[in-house]
Amino acid sequence: MLVKKLKETYESLNEQEVVLQGWVRTNRKGKGLGFIALNDGTTFSNIQVVYLEGLENFDEVSKISLGSAIEVTGKVVVTPEAKQPFEIQATKVSVLGLCEKDYPLQKQRMGFEKMREIPHVRPRANTYYAMFRLRSVLSMAIHTFFQDRGFVYVHTPEITGNDAEGAGECFTVTTRSDDKYEKDFFGKHAQLTVSGQLHVEPFALTYRNVYTFGPTFRAENSNTIRHASEFWMIEPELAFADLADDMDCIEEMIKYCINYCLEKAPEEMAFFEKMIDHDCINRVTKVANSTFRRMTYTEAIEHLEKAKGQFENNDIFWGMDLQSEHERYICEKIVDGPVFLIDYPKEIKAFYMRVNEDNKTVAACDLLVPYVGELVGGSQREERYDVLTQKMADLEIPQETLQWYCDLRRFGGCKHSGFGLGFDRMLMYLSGVQNIRDVQPYPRTPRNLVF
Repeated sequence: MLVKKLKETYESLNEQEVVLQGWVRTNRKGKGLGFIALNDGTTFSNIQVVYLEGLENFDEVSKISLGSAIEVTGKVVVTPEAKQPFEIQATKVSVLGLCEKDYPLQKQRMGFEKMREIPHVRPRANTYYAMFRLRSVLSMAIHTFFQDRGFVYVHTPEITGNDAEGAGECFTVTTRSDDKYEKDFFGKHAQLTVSGQLHVEPFALTYRNVYTFGPTFRAENSNTIRHASEFWMIEPELAFADLADDMDCIEEMIKYCINYCLEKAPEEMAFFEKMIDHDCINRVTKVANSTFRRMTYTEAIEHLEKAKGQFENNDIFWGMDLQSEHERYICEKIVDGPVFLIDYPKEIKAFYMRVNEDNKTVAACDLLVPYVGELVGGSQREERYDVLTQKMADLEIPQETLQWYCDLRRFGGCKHSGFGLGFDRMLMYLSGVQNIRDVQPYPRTPRNLVF
């Protein structure tokens, strides 16, 4: 029987026999009896197995090591006066897989950095056990939100011939030991994708509302707590939608995901509140219940100029790329809640963003939230062929490699918008976990490829 099912039905099973399999979280022997905390992976909390001295292999059971896989046959006993609502009084305990003495997870606590060296067993530690279940729940929230609203899920390629952001920080995909890519597998320079956006736009101009949700890659030699070389992105695209429509969708999605995770992963969120960030549930609940404000980049710069001297980077000017400390100041001190910054200078944003009438700014938005700063970035796409191709020429982006993308503007193009949410960063925001390496099962960062 699954522990999750047992927890849901234990009252009706009082005094009945059940058979459980799982792993030993703790095993302590007292006078004439012992207690095993058992977990089978179906719920966050453990159940208590009591074994008495009369058990046939009592001494053997008392020595079962932490982490061992066991099978327990026993009677369900409701215990309303105790900490736990019920326990299992064992009649038989069998070892299915003994855990050896060098098992790295013992009773003493281990730091996050040390845990990153053992990703094959760290999911069994409480923080990661909670995190990777939350990761699964948040994935389901994303898919449910878009599927319920009629969006089509599109699988965009991981191998591509272009750099969507124009940043030039891509991993090369090659079968050669030199740079003669014309003789390579694809007959040209191939890269791992940094974004699925360009490839998903044609589908928006077919199905109207689409999204892609998958891994993306950046060869950025950055060892910060917020960056990884491989990370997952949610990138929706909406046809016939302007920037205001885009922001409405972002706001609805963020609120939905927060409420979904609070409902579907209450034990995990309670753990993060207790052990990681005492304010995490209150913080995300406040955002879910907020109306997201909208503020122009120009207005944000005016606020920052008035606050000069409060930042590490006090060189505040119109046209600068805001740092995390500036973004957090705007949403935490000025707005005290979530805020969309809109209408950024065109020079600091990607080539595909629609130029506004002032010819200085683009119809872009960044969602800033307290605690982390930027959480989502989006824009209305440039649907005018001549404006798009001129921007590419000005930025020296070869048009021939992206002619297919430009052609969308000639073949029944229309206004459309989209955005990108960093999935791993959303997990950090929900849980309060500070380092992106601790929300990913197998983090990929510079000089780190052990597994």
